[in-house]
Amino acid sequence: MNKEKRLKISKFLRYFARTALLILSLLFFIFSLLSGADKLGGGIMGIIYNSPNALPWLILLIFIFIAFKWEIIGGLLILSMGVFTVFFFSTSDNLFVLWVISIPLILMGALLVIVWYICKH
Repeated sequence: MNKEKRLKISKFLRYFARTALLILSLLFFIFSLLSGADKLGGGIMGIIYNSPNALPWLILLIFIFIAFKWEIIGGLLILSMGVFTVFFFSTSDNLFVLWVISIPLILMGALLVIVWYICKH
């Protein structure tokens, strides 16, 4: 495969991984921010009291922005967060969480690392 075709494929994979991660993490962030707010008083105060639930997804958003600047560092951070979620959410009990949260994070983090490797070599 020639260099031009490799760079074209890596560019597509880079944008796919970044876009998918951004959409996924924004959805998780909004869901975690609003999901328990009604039990904590509802309204703005309920959202504010429930905001610590959204901190992991805020960290993921920060990792994604790091991946925009430094692909290898961001990819490794996202990959490690995906592995961490396997243990944190104890996905052996809940396969839905494994396939919706952990596996996409692991795959997209690995994809960013692979794209970095393709571009460097």
